[in-house]
Amino acid sequence: MDADSPVVASPAVTITAPEVDLTMDELGDITRHLVRFSPDALIVIDERGKIRFASDTVTELFGYAPAALVGQPLDMLVPERLRVRHGHHVADFFVKPANREMGARIADLAARRVDGSEFSAGIRLAPFKIGDKQFVAAAIRDISERQRINEALIAAREEADRANRAKSRFLATASHDLRQPLQTIRLYNAAMLKVADEQTRQLLQQQANAIDTMTRLLNALLDISRLESGAIEPRPVPVPLAEIFTELQAEFDESARTRGLRLQMGVSSAVITTDRTLFLQLLQNLVGNALKYTDRGTVAIACVADADGLLLEIKDTGIGIPADKLERIFDEYYQVDTHGAKRMGVGLGLAIVREVAKLLGMTVSVHSRVGEGTQVQVRVPQRAIVSTAPASHESDEISSSRSAQARPKLILVEDNESVRAATELFLRLEGYQIASAASIKDVEPLLEHMQPGDVVIADYHLDQEHTGLDMIMRLRERLGYEVPGVVLSGDLPSVLRSVRTKIPSCVFLSKPVDTAVLVQAIDELGAAARAHAGLGDAIVSSNEGTSPSRLWSSR
Repeated sequence: MDADSPVVASPAVTITAPEVDLTMDELGDITRHLVRFSPDALIVIDERGKIRFASDTVTELFGYAPAALVGQPLDMLVPERLRVRHGHHVADFFVKPANREMGARIADLAARRVDGSEFSAGIRLAPFKIGDKQFVAAAIRDISERQRINEALIAAREEADRANRAKSRFLATASHDLRQPLQTIRLYNAAMLKVADEQTRQLLQQQANAIDTMTRLLNALLDISRLESGAIEPRPVPVPLAEIFTELQAEFDESARTRGLRLQMGVSSAVITTDRTLFLQLLQNLVGNALKYTDRGTVAIACVADADGLLLEIKDTGIGIPADKLERIFDEYYQVDTHGAKRMGVGLGLAIVREVAKLLGMTVSVHSRVGEGTQVQVRVPQRAIVSTAPASHESDEISSSRSAQARPKLILVEDNESVRAATELFLRLEGYQIASAASIKDVEPLLEHMQPGDVVIADYHLDQEHTGLDMIMRLRERLGYEVPGVVLSGDLPSVLRSVRTKIPSCVFLSKPVDTAVLVQAIDELGAAARAHAGLGDAIVSSNEGTSPSRLWSSR
């Protein structure tokens, strides 16, 4: 560039070309200084692996004077244990020379100083020719500190992974083991309510309320811990919103009536792709929260389609939230001051909503005014919408099939002795005929007399090899009809995510089980099975003589 070079202009900056040229001698001096005093040690080797040039900075890195290296084999800078391997790499490089970074191809690349000490080296190679002779320039630097940082990061990540795996194992174990005694307590409480006098019933009802509070707290603590640990991976499937609304109606209708509230459920034919269990849990927390903080009026759930997707709205006529508290309501353990009203829960419901929405790629917003109620909006993005489909009436059909016929006979398989005894006692007091067993092996004689309409109740975690669901599906294979089953689990969300397809005539319930929901599920399954009893009788008769041992002899 000469003194008359044009000015380069931009809207923000004006750069003027230099006014003085560098002479060839000055450019040469700059080049020589760059080569000699480069921050990296520079050496040049020939095809024989001999060092032909060394910059002054090799002294700082290796301890050798540059002149002491020229004419020496490159091996003198390589630890003895690595020289054979390094020689092969050099030979391969000259076969097909190209710019490369050796550290990217050779693990634990090390260099040797004059005193015999070693350091982790990063080396960049650049081949060039002078005439017909091939050379390669190597820029070498000490990356020991970077290596130590990388190793520390890898160790920290591995430790974090181990901690997460340990936390996941703990959550799975705690979810099962903590719920088992709670299940026993709840069932004995429900059984005692059946036979107690009025005065005792009042005490037992207070105990039942305490059990419900303990159950909600345990569920919330386990849910938030599982979400924060990253132990949950969403499994998207097509989900009709009509089915979700039906489940919410069934779950919360009685609670709303008890509180004197109207629960209004919208109608939608939309089908979205999402994790069904997590999505239902998100809405359960929002509807439950709305009912909790509404003393009179209505809780309404609606679905509105717009250009951006779907907007689910949960609107209540409750106490409302002050404007300065809206930012904090999704924080863990935070509860809005209810002006003297008693605290309800521990403030984890909306924190769970926040984490679940994040996992599902949805957003949640809240609008509220004190004394005028709250509106929560869940945005389902357009990409998650599959199609529209007619609303499902399956639950209505099941409900309409319920009758006053004799209750079904039950077969209970539960490996926990306390839970088994409590479950059996409660169901006998409810008027069922029930037989129980502790394992698949023990239940075999009971299956010999099984008839259509009989219902199997099984714990999901029976032993290390079999689950209650395995047992039911195996029984269906052998008998040739859909044996109705209730599967109980202390870690229901994980179980439901592992079940890839919907299983007909099978109900999954969480421990500690809601006794009213258990009774309803048993009666509905039994009624549906009796409706197909003609088919069932024919199948059973064709299987007469099949012994229980043969039924479970092979897999």
